[in-house]
Amino acid sequence: MITNRQLFFQHVGQTSPAPLALEIEKAEGIYMFDTNGKKYIDLVSGVSVSNVGHRHPKVVEAIKNQLDKYLHLMVYGEYIQSPQVKFAKLLTDNISEKLNSVYFVNSGSEAIEGAMKLAKRYTGRPEIIAFKNAYHGSTHGALSLMNNEEMTQAFRPLVPSVSFIDFNDETQINNITNKTAGVVVEAIQAEGGILPANVSFMKILRDRCTETGTLLIIDEIQTGFGRTGKLFAFQHYGIVPDIIAIAKGMGGGMPIGAFVSDLKIMSSLTHNPVLGHITTFGGHPISAAGALASLNVILSENLHNEANRKGQIYIDSLKNHPKIKNIRGKGLFLAFELSSPEAVEKVISKGIELGFISDPFLFDNKRFRISPPLTISDSEINESIRLVKEALDFVNF
Repeated sequence: MITNRQLFFQHVGQTSPAPLALEIEKAEGIYMFDTNGKKYIDLVSGVSVSNVGHRHPKVVEAIKNQLDKYLHLMVYGEYIQSPQVKFAKLLTDNISEKLNSVYFVNSGSEAIEGAMKLAKRYTGRPEIIAFKNAYHGSTHGALSLMNNEEMTQAFRPLVPSVSFIDFNDETQINNITNKTAGVVVEAIQAEGGILPANVSFMKILRDRCTETGTLLIIDEIQTGFGRTGKLFAFQHYGIVPDIIAIAKGMGGGMPIGAFVSDLKIMSSLTHNPVLGHITTFGGHPISAAGALASLNVILSENLHNEANRKGQIYIDSLKNHPKIKNIRGKGLFLAFELSSPEAVEKVISKGIELGFISDPFLFDNKRFRISPPLTISDSEINESIRLVKEALDFVNF
């Protein structure tokens, strides 16, 4: 009889020649279990998605309750749907007075696409500035914000009038002019190896955008919902952007994203033309219900603030390991530098064998990430540290 593994390779579109191809049968909390019953600690949270763990009981309960009411009703924005409304209110109450209007989409890439359109529509300007070594998604517009030729050359021509400057380089901020519609930046570059922005850089960037009438767009897709020790990473810097893009950890495991701005800015999508941005499934009621439950868990259990303490346990336990060259990041969003890309590959491979999942970075192949669910307990942290040390000790590099 043909197996799921054979069907996977025959019929499911692939993203690389050699996917991990773990066949997971169930997941709970920080753990995933394969079809043989082997347990894995998810130290990447499905890449910053499972911030409240796999199948959090309150998220599952909210999904089941919504299932009994309604699923899809109408294209986005036409009907008043309780899960969307309640989530938007709770979310905006916990961000900023200037970020008070939520446009729901399905993913992070879509959130970036919407933010780019909103910046162009509101300012009437053509240009977008992005940063080198940033990743904002793989749809055509989001891909256009990537300066990595290896990953973009096959898909040209990309969206025009996009230029790139160096992250944390204050001397290049004057490239932002009165022709710039929006600047898209991560407060912490995720795929650049969890590289935080300097405080002075972010403040100067905010001031320059204000001076030129440019919208500052912060990508919080990986860093959002408590991952870095605050609800959103920009809150470490004492500034407020004009737009944030969110997804991943937003839905408690359900697919959902959004771009968030001020109502005055967001309203520009309603006219000239009408339906300036539209989506069928954005803010699906099941996903919105899951997102509302997930955010309530994060806030009520203080998971965003606890991430700082928990992240420090990893740092303190691993910083003196002879094979770790450097650790950087914030909260439970950490990158560990080794001597070579080969060393990273060996540790990740050994980790799978031992029973933990880690991951490399797109633009920094000498680091591996540790970003477990925010719900991880101290005893589970210590269990994972033991396994990471075993992997480090085992491999030769």
